[in-house]
Amino acid sequence: MKKSFIGLAAIVLSVFVMSCQPSGSGHDVELSTLADSAGYAIGILVGENNKQQIESAPGGDSINLEAMASGFRTSALGEEGMMTVEEADKIIRSYFESEGMRQGQLNLEAGNQFLEGNKNKEGVVTTESGLQYEVLVEGSGPSPEADDRVRVHYHGTTIDGTVFDSSVERGEPAVFGVGQVIPGWTEALQMMKVGGKWKVYIPSDLAYGERGAGGDIGPNSVLIFEVELLEIVEE
Repeated sequence: MKKSFIGLAAIVLSVFVMSCQPSGSGHDVELSTLADSAGYAIGILVGENNKQQIESAPGGDSINLEAMASGFRTSALGEEGMMTVEEADKIIRSYFESEGMRQGQLNLEAGNQFLEGNKNKEGVVTTESGLQYEVLVEGSGPSPEADDRVRVHYHGTTIDGTVFDSSVERGEPAVFGVGQVIPGWTEALQMMKVGGKWKVYIPSDLAYGERGAGGDIGPNSVLIFEVELLEIVEE
C-alpha cells in the first residue's frame, strides 16, 4: 500500500499543475521562456506517467480530483486548510485500507466461484493445495526440481481476461529458478515435463495473496497462466 501513497503524491502534483493553468485547454498557457516550457513539460510527464495509478488503486475511481487539487494548492501556497497534515494522513490511509479490504473480499468471492466451477471442467485436475491445471501438450522430457533453473514461455491473465504479463507477447522466453517464483508456479513446474504446455489456474493464496501485485493484480486475485516448459537450464 505504501507504493500507492507515493504514486498518489505524484498524481496530485500533476493535477495541481493542471489546476494552475488558465481555464480551457492546456494550450492556453503561455510558454514564453525555457522555464515556462520546462514547468509545462514536467506537468505533461508527471501526468502521463501517473494518470493510471489512481484509477488502479482500490477506490481510486471514486476520488474527487477537484477536491484533491484544491487540497494540494492550499498546502503548497501555505494557506489554512480544512484539515491538518496529520488528519489528512489518517484519512487517506483509512480510505485506501478500507477500499483495499473491500476489493479484496470481492476478488476472493469471485475467485472462489470461478475455481469451483472450473474444477468440474473436462481435463482440469485439482491438486491437494487447490492448484488447478489442464495439460495442453504432455511433453516428453525430464521434470525440473525445486533448485533447478528453467526457460519458459508464459501468458498470464486474471479471471476477467486482463493480461498482466506475457513472455509470449514480448517474444522472449523467461529464465528463473523453480523455487524463486510464486508457490503455484513452483508446484506446477515440478509436475511438468520439458516440452510440455499447461494451463494453470492459481488460487490467490498460491499467488500474491492479500497484497496483490502491480495495477492489474488486485488483492486475493486468482491468476491463469499458459506455461510452456522449454528446457531445464544447465549451469
